[in-house]
Amino acid sequence: MEKKTKIILVLLMILLICAIGVTAFMSPSSTSKGNTTITDMANRTITVPSSINTVVATSPPMTTIIYMLAPEKLGGLNFQWTNEELEYVPSQYKDLPNIGGWYGSNDGNYEQFIASDPDVVVESLDEGSSDNSTITDRQEKFGAIPVVGVNDTTDVTKIDSSIKFIGKLIGAEDKANSLCAFNDKYINKVKEVNSTISDNQRKTVYYAEGEDGLSTDPNGTSHSQLISLCGGNNIADVGTQEGEGQISVSIEQVVGWNPDVIIANDPDFYNKVYSDPTWSNINAVKNHQVYLSPQSPFKWFDRPPGANIIIGVPWTAKVLYPDQYSDIHLKDVTKEFYSDYYHIDLNDQQVTDLLKSSGLNESQIA
Repeated sequence: MEKKTKIILVLLMILLICAIGVTAFMSPSSTSKGNTTITDMANRTITVPSSINTVVATSPPMTTIIYMLAPEKLGGLNFQWTNEELEYVPSQYKDLPNIGGWYGSNDGNYEQFIASDPDVVVESLDEGSSDNSTITDRQEKFGAIPVVGVNDTTDVTKIDSSIKFIGKLIGAEDKANSLCAFNDKYINKVKEVNSTISDNQRKTVYYAEGEDGLSTDPNGTSHSQLISLCGGNNIADVGTQEGEGQISVSIEQVVGWNPDVIIANDPDFYNKVYSDPTWSNINAVKNHQVYLSPQSPFKWFDRPPGANIIIGVPWTAKVLYPDQYSDIHLKDVTKEFYSDYYHIDLNDQQVTDLLKSSGLNESQIA
């Protein structure tokens, strides 16, 4: 009997200890108030909420990724939607506030960021740099709001790791994996075709930027990366200036280069290039091979380079070599991308208008 009593007492003590343990585990103090510790891409150990409901980023490339993966968690933009862009933005996201940011020559406003009440702030990092002074300073100013460093996403062939990191951070891993799979599919496709194009078959391409078309980004800059990736030869044989790489050229230089194809990023330039006599003797103009990067809700080709140019890979491929990419049905590709990552379903007329307004003909968009 005494032995049974001891056994019962031991069992009761075990149950009591377990109960105390469960209570402690479930309490906010033992779970660090629902927080978890992660290592960001700057190799910093930081504590973030286990469940993130609101997130903002300090630059457009990171904001674009968040919008693509989980727009309902995005607390603000670094820019203002234009009326044209708003046509491709679902109604529930049209009123996202412009809270500014730190990129190019813009100065963000910490008060605006903090007012959006984010669980975390995503900071863009220069990949490969060991200088964490900017993110350290940013963290000091944001106080208790965790600042998470994520590698710069301007190279579309290296963007997957940053997409997956953000996806895991904000609880959108499945969407991040599907976006990377979409990207990898067309990156691998253009690399395969690119390897079969001989040097003398490569089309020469001029990237016309600005209202007059006389700014450009030579080969080697992130802004013109889709040209070489998709098998074109960036004809602007000039060096880059310190900074973003964009340079000014003269119409005489462009006439001398005489490109086979012109890709433009400004609608004003595109709308007048065929009627402008100063451009009329260039092969691309004579042969009706001038194209305008689709603009909405984000640009497909550049400005900024980031996750938004993933859809620009199949578009640029069809611009340059439509016959080699006859198995890419751009209408279907565009519908898929906009539905899955821009959260809007395009009908047949909308997708046709979007692609034809970029200069593609019916055979290229089929």
